[in-house]
Amino acid sequence: MALKIVIGTRNRGKIREIEKMLSGTGIEMSSLDDFPPFPEPEETGNSFFENALIKAKAAYKATGLPALADDSGIEVDALDGKPGIGSARYGGNGASDSDRSKLLLEELRGKKGDERKARFRCVMVLFPAPGTDKKILMTEGVLEGMIAEEPAGSNGFGYDPVFYLPEEGSTVAQMDLDRKNMISHRYRALVEMRGLIEFGDFKEDRKA
Repeated sequence: MALKIVIGTRNRGKIREIEKMLSGTGIEMSSLDDFPPFPEPEETGNSFFENALIKAKAAYKATGLPALADDSGIEVDALDGKPGIGSARYGGNGASDSDRSKLLLEELRGKKGDERKARFRCVMVLFPAPGTDKKILMTEGVLEGMIAEEPAGSNGFGYDPVFYLPEEGSTVAQMDLDRKNMISHRYRALVEMRGLIEFGDFKEDRKA
């Protein structure tokens, strides 16, 4: 019997990426858009892992299906790792993706070279793990790069237009989706997650 999961987000960009990356695996996927709305959980965790688990548990409780959720963000060395877990709220409530990118560029004004080093980090959680009620699967993916001097490209979402990959010679938003999906932090977390699902490498969630 195919594993049925719900993708624990309403972010269409993330949903498209996850569906594309897991296509052909036999996993039957739905998203939160396929279920009645429920109150979004408050992300009160102190790490990407804690926030991903909060979201996965909320989606599981609302849908009854094992929920795959992630928390991801951008970490900038010159800003001591910020925005980090606050990436989606950077600039305050109501800020758009463009607003957040512009604020990040402003924060780095005058920084050059290695001072602009940054990384995308994604922590992904599946809760509960297949065949269990209190175990989880957790993976992490990282993509190293730089903050560009100015936005470029219209593909992707979030901070993609200002995240520059020297080895690609472009921002993430200038890449086509297939190439992005081959190297992204979310892809790296998903590849490992698929392996954990297949091999059942679970760990106990004692807070469940």
